[in-house]
Amino acid sequence: MERKDWETTDILICGCGPTGAMLSALLGQMNIPNVVLEREANITTDPRGIALDEDGIRALQGLGLYKSIYTEIGTCMGKFNFISGTGANLSKEAFLAMDYATTAGGTGHVGYICHKQPALERKLRDVMGAHESCSLRSGSTVIDLEEDDSWTYCTYRDAEGTERKIRARFFVGSDGKTGYTRKQYLEKKGVFLERVTDVLYDETWVALNWEITLPTPQTHPDFPLWKLGYTPEQVYDAFFPSGFRFLCNPSRPAVCGRFGLPSDRLWRFEFFVRPDEDGHYLATREMLQKIVFPYITHDGSRYSLPGDVQFPEDCIKTLRSRPFAFSARSCNVWAKDRVILCGDSAHVFPPFGGQGIASGFRDALSLGWRLAMLCRYHPSNTQVHHSVLRAWYLERKQQLEQSLAATIENGKFVTESQPLKASARDWYFWLVQFVPSWRRQLELGRRRNGMVRYRYLDSMPFLPDMNGGVNLPQVYGKTSNGEVVFTDDIIFRSQKEGLFQMFVYLHSDKELAGVRKVLQEVEQLSKGTILANNVPIIVEESVTDVQDPNVIALATGDEFASSPLCDRRPEPMLYDQFALRKEVRGRYCIVRPDRFIFAACNDTKALHGAIRSMLAYLHQTGLQS
Repeated sequence: MERKDWETTDILICGCGPTGAMLSALLGQMNIPNVVLEREANITTDPRGIALDEDGIRALQGLGLYKSIYTEIGTCMGKFNFISGTGANLSKEAFLAMDYATTAGGTGHVGYICHKQPALERKLRDVMGAHESCSLRSGSTVIDLEEDDSWTYCTYRDAEGTERKIRARFFVGSDGKTGYTRKQYLEKKGVFLERVTDVLYDETWVALNWEITLPTPQTHPDFPLWKLGYTPEQVYDAFFPSGFRFLCNPSRPAVCGRFGLPSDRLWRFEFFVRPDEDGHYLATREMLQKIVFPYITHDGSRYSLPGDVQFPEDCIKTLRSRPFAFSARSCNVWAKDRVILCGDSAHVFPPFGGQGIASGFRDALSLGWRLAMLCRYHPSNTQVHHSVLRAWYLERKQQLEQSLAATIENGKFVTESQPLKASARDWYFWLVQFVPSWRRQLELGRRRNGMVRYRYLDSMPFLPDMNGGVNLPQVYGKTSNGEVVFTDDIIFRSQKEGLFQMFVYLHSDKELAGVRKVLQEVEQLSKGTILANNVPIIVEESVTDVQDPNVIALATGDEFASSPLCDRRPEPMLYDQFALRKEVRGRYCIVRPDRFIFAACNDTKALHGAIRSMLAYLHQTGLQS
């Protein structure tokens, strides 16, 4: 068969974990044909990643999955409690608590959810299945990959063992750190993982997943807490408390907490493996009895009882117990010609910040619209491909370094092995929290640095002198009929077709007439890329008298709390209703699909210049083939 007769698609994705599924679903939203090859026949039932930050929650919202987040996928993670000492006491007061139940991060969401990965992947695949342009081929293994200036050529073995051939404009490897794309194809082309921080991090941890069944007076009549009036739920809460705990034990650092839906009663416990130890041996039942069970065994004095009280072992089902090697590395380049790395294929994280899946989502969000642009406007121009993809991963590396820095900071708290340094750490955090402003900064955790702002480098798609490169905040809005909405759902609503979107931010609805005239000019100047009747207008003051579906008012935190959007999640605390005004700094704002500002300005002359720059980027008029 000649290559021109091979099955053809625009994007071929290797791997349908969270990153690959997210990328496929995003491409599906933009009507870009894509095929996903997944080695496994079914979704892996073992929950691996369990944490997803607010950027990840926002990405799920962008796929239309918000209603499923708290009903099928997970629940708010709450506080990150850092506990010192060598004792096995999960109830000990934390020397530092970061509160991720608040809405202080600028996305309108809580800081983290703890999810069940199989449920997350299932919902992502549901979105893929809703788009005709997405095709998932499970049980398929890549066995060969080649490319030329115009195409990538892949041979794979399908679920029936038949060899198939497919060509694509671009091949994206989202097949993990040991997958085919990097290990067998790109490494021989000079692509490799390298350190991205001054801190060398290479460690092994044992990850343990438990599924808990509630004991009852009928199933465990001799359990001593029944006589004290405890209910089964209260027993569960006592031994497996809510929130997440970072156990800063110098001899054996550990991390533990609930994940999934509350009704799932799933518990994760991860502990450090010293260099001279065998992680597989530590993962055995015999060693778990010594390392983990002390944490679910309470001193009887806590209940005024003569002996220790242990949670019933027969109410614990082990879903996973195995060692994992962690490091902090990123590939030197994430794209080589027409082959691209995404997610864990491109970078790997330590376990302390819950950034693995979220970083893969960020990769997919920032890559997806660029691939759509290249497929629509520049399918054959390799010079454009190189420029666009290089700018993509240089942008992402900036944000990746921030995420890694926050993750390693958490890790330093947890893994300090020298008792004197650990004691100094505890005293330091105890003292600084007497200053209220410092305490609030500590409670914010990684969100204290505010919205991400990219540093401009050549060919990056934003205008730095017009406040471009800033991650767009999301707030709550209210339509003229009183419905509370997320602003993303208005700015990026599904019926819009353009890649870049625009919105207007006003202090008062008295300015509406003048703005509508400007928008008509914008539609003409942008050659229909931006349609006047599709541009949302966000107004600080009430707009109940304006019967225009494009005009929404800002909603308060209380209004959001009373809406269905707040079901099963904490009410918004530390919510900044005016975050858009503070970060956008302009009346007219052009935004990219990955929720980063392209340009913001206040006058029509600057707006016209921004639109010309947007068109020049989309059509790459400054580059010649």
